[in-house]
Amino acid sequence: RAAVTYSNEAKADMLGVPPELIVQHGAVSEPVAQAMAEGILLRSKAHIAVAVTGVAGPGGGSLEKPVGTVWLAWAWRGDQVAGPSVTGATLMQLTGDRRAVRAATVRSALGQILLQAAC
Repeated sequence: RAAVTYSNEAKADMLGVPPELIVQHGAVSEPVAQAMAEGILLRSKAHIAVAVTGVAGPGGGSLEKPVGTVWLAWAWRGDQVAGPSVTGATLMQLTGDRRAVRAATVRSALGQILLQAAC
């Protein structure tokens, strides 16, 4: 299962990311990436989830979060009662155009899936 949630509203509606989390930390942040990963697990039968939120460009960057800023979070299904267990998140500062940033993000996301599946 996959969800493409570019807007903050979609992150909240489709993945259950609390809007106040987005207001407090911004859409491109570790807490939002983690909430996205947890949200997809809670709304699917997946065992592993990877969530990405970032600024791929060419516009949209800021001094605090320039183009190429990407948060990647991954989670796996934990105890059915307690819910998903987020295993980690990482901040990436990528270079290149939009295509290069997206390609590097996909490689990193797939790498995390392989790593988690091997554990």
